Amino acid sequence: MKCDYEKVIQLIENGDWDTAHQMVQVHSDRLSCLLHGYLHRDEGDLGNAAYWYRRGGEELPKNSLPIELERLKEMI
Repeated sequence: MKCDYEKVIQLIENGDWDTAHQMVQVHSDRLSCLLHGYLHRDEGDLGNAAYWYRRGGEELPKNSLPIELERLKEMI
C-alpha cells in the first residue's frame, strides 16, 4: 500500500502531527522517509530527523520548515 502523500501534507498543514506521523512511519519509500524526517525536524528531534532524511537519501536540510514543506510538496 502506497503512502497518501497529499493527505500527509494536508495533515501537516492542519497541525495534525500525530496522524501524519502514523501515516508515514509505516512506509519506507524515499518521500515517506523525507516526510518522516520533516515531522521529526518540526518537533525539534533533529537527530531522528537526520536519520530519516539519510534513509531518504538526503542530508538534513538547512532551509526553513515552510520552504522545506513546499519542496516536499513539489516531489509528489
